[in-house]
Amino acid sequence: MQLTQQVQFSSFMKAKKNEETILIEDFNYELPDARIAKFPVAVRDKSKLLLYKQGHISQDVFSNIASYLPTRALLVCNNTRVIEARLVFRKNSGARIEVFCLEPIQPADYTQALGANTTCEWKCMIGNLKKWHEGTLCKTIQFATGEVQLCAERLATNGNAHRIKFSWNNSDIQFAQILEQAGELPIPPYLHRHTETSDQTNYQTVYSKIKGSVAAPTAGLHFTSEVFKSFKKKQIEVDEVTLHVGAGTFQPVKTKNLAEHQMHTEYIEVKRETIENLQKNLGKIIAVGTTSVRTLESLYFVGNILASKTDAEKTTLNLDKFHIDQWLPYESEFDSSAYEALQHILDYLDRVHLNTLRAETQILIKPGYKFRIINGMITNFHQPKSTLLLLVSAFVEGNWEQIYEYALANDFRFLSYGDSSLLMR
Repeated sequence: MQLTQQVQFSSFMKAKKNEETILIEDFNYELPDARIAKFPVAVRDKSKLLLYKQGHISQDVFSNIASYLPTRALLVCNNTRVIEARLVFRKNSGARIEVFCLEPIQPADYTQALGANTTCEWKCMIGNLKKWHEGTLCKTIQFATGEVQLCAERLATNGNAHRIKFSWNNSDIQFAQILEQAGELPIPPYLHRHTETSDQTNYQTVYSKIKGSVAAPTAGLHFTSEVFKSFKKKQIEVDEVTLHVGAGTFQPVKTKNLAEHQMHTEYIEVKRETIENLQKNLGKIIAVGTTSVRTLESLYFVGNILASKTDAEKTTLNLDKFHIDQWLPYESEFDSSAYEALQHILDYLDRVHLNTLRAETQILIKPGYKFRIINGMITNFHQPKSTLLLLVSAFVEGNWEQIYEYALANDFRFLSYGDSSLLMR
């Protein structure tokens, strides 16, 4: 694998096209359909676990993972919960139209949008769009308290995404209840099957809490209460962040050169207490899943954004200002240590009297990226030519092929319902 490096830096926070040549074909591998796990193993923590550290590879069962984690490590999980984001409508002609809710637009806050009680607007993908030229789609939903009519109106289109206004005729019913009653859990498209009843449980982590994802943080699917109990013997602490996983996580990179790829944006939340915990445990932080990796590493750049602002500017900052652009990590040298970056966030939260940092991240972690927060990660095996595979390659310093060849040769199961790996430095 050859990478031609032509890194050029612009001034901090100034957008500039990334010019490093990374060919996506260099991150391709043959993944037979038979190796894609269509269903999880019967017992979550009996899945296989690949172990990687400094070029050495071995394997065990996930239930034994505590044996391979450092004593007093801090494990950070993503507590997002998958919503029943796919709504199916029928036209008078009988045509089936699928409306897949990606993220809220009005209100833009996930909690407020899911709690809306007559109308809300979402960014959506539409299945069988050619059959929905115009007009409003409606369906009747049966609740214990009676029937509710839900309608969907297409307001605007931007590429493959559509702005959809949902409205319903009962103010006692929240949109979250609409989705729970009438929506379908959106399992990954590469499973090539319909959602089954078992997915309602299997496709959620045992610690999922905050509704908003359209895909599970799948590294967390292996955890059980027994695994968490095993951590106590080694004084391993567990903390949580929130990143609502978008449909973009399933999309392979379609451009030949990574510089031309547009990374998807995802919403993150991190509590003040968690940031303090991270600061105290720098050097022994293990991220559960690539979503946790992206969240934790994004904190470093939020801290650097704050470091570049005056006190007056910090007071007027809002959520929209905390957007981590995909190329920001490569656009300048950053002076702050991880400890200092986290302290900048804590000082900001104190200044504006907030207990939770909320932001959007588009961060693209690719070969050459310098990790500032995490020291290890637990992750499943990812699709060829995906940004998740690029992230893994960055962490193992290019040795992803060795890891994936071992996994394929030793009957590991791949993708969302597949086995996992513990990657350590």
